[in-house]
Amino acid sequence: MTLRARLAEQRILVAPGVYDGLTAAIAEQAGFEALYLSGAAVAYTRLGRPDIGLTSVSEMADTMALVRDRVGLPVIIDADTGFGNALNAQRTMRTYERAGANALQIEDQTFPKRCGHLSDKTLIPTGEMVGKIAAMADARASQETLIIARTDAVAVEGLDRALERAEAYVAAGADVLFIEALRSDAEMRTAADRFRGRIPLLANMVEGGATPITGAADLEALGFSIVIFPGGIVRALARTAGDYYESLHAHGSNRPFADRMYDFDGLNAQLGTAEMLARGKAYEDPGAS
Repeated sequence: MTLRARLAEQRILVAPGVYDGLTAAIAEQAGFEALYLSGAAVAYTRLGRPDIGLTSVSEMADTMALVRDRVGLPVIIDADTGFGNALNAQRTMRTYERAGANALQIEDQTFPKRCGHLSDKTLIPTGEMVGKIAAMADARASQETLIIARTDAVAVEGLDRALERAEAYVAAGADVLFIEALRSDAEMRTAADRFRGRIPLLANMVEGGATPITGAADLEALGFSIVIFPGGIVRALARTAGDYYESLHAHGSNRPFADRMYDFDGLNAQLGTAEMLARGKAYEDPGAS
């Protein structure tokens, strides 16, 4: 099923954040229907840096290609600001499509951008963002590749202006609307009431961020069609990694941590090593069962 067809259903789509082939495979095995390739998560893990616009379009495209090689699920990819003007946004669309992305999320911050839940964001004019959306629509190879238009205006200009920007982005041809960093249940309800039934709405759940953490069922009841949890996996793994390294440093051994990690065989089972080796052996001897 295509992402567009899935969004036509009434059920909310939960898309967990991933940042590489391993997290994508684990999320797929857990039963999710789509994934969110988070620019923040790539910055955190590949660069060891905060989400302040340091990741490049090529780093994201490379990561997308590796994820696509590992899983078949629809992937929503963070396209930041399109990495420049409307022509850059077109190039980003073509590059990400070739890498296997099913939807691109583009935002109306200036470049370099920063995490939507950090302060002191700045915005491009509404007309410039409208042009980027139209340019991306013209450049996509498939109409099944969705454009998710994000506005960060709530924190900069207030909710009313954010809703005005959102209206312009819908008119420009966005397929999904993402109003970032809504600050209360009331703001979430106001946004959902305005656009529900007109265009799929995306909610962003950032642990410790500006938006109240809300479960998928409650978001569906409000009228949201997609909910992403972009950086949760990194926060979980970073906490676990800190505990692991502290334990190893203190004990000089992994024995005290053994019940919190895979052993060699356990990880290989998770990765499907035996199945891959058998597949490779079959190609060496086509007559083998």
